[in-house]
Amino acid sequence: MLKNIFALVLTISIPLSLLAGVWQAARYSQIEAGVLNAEKEQYELIALNKRLISAISVLSAPERIEKVATEELDMRKALPDEIVRIELQKGGLGG
Repeated sequence: MLKNIFALVLTISIPLSLLAGVWQAARYSQIEAGVLNAEKEQYELIALNKRLISAISVLSAPERIEKVATEELDMRKALPDEIVRIELQKGGLGG
């Protein structure tokens, strides 16, 4: 009787362990695919960030800003007598 129970347990445990191995391999493949997708997205975001930083550099160049101000906005540099300087006293309203 004990021998039959042992044989039954052994007979059931072998397929169960094989099934567990297959399930673990499938789970590993699924997680690995997720990691690869996340890495791909990360590289795309890094490339986009580089392009945006480059665009910011181009757009914030002083020469470009001056050209837009003078040509498109009809602005000019202030003359020395048009400049007003304001000094704030320490402990007053502004400081």
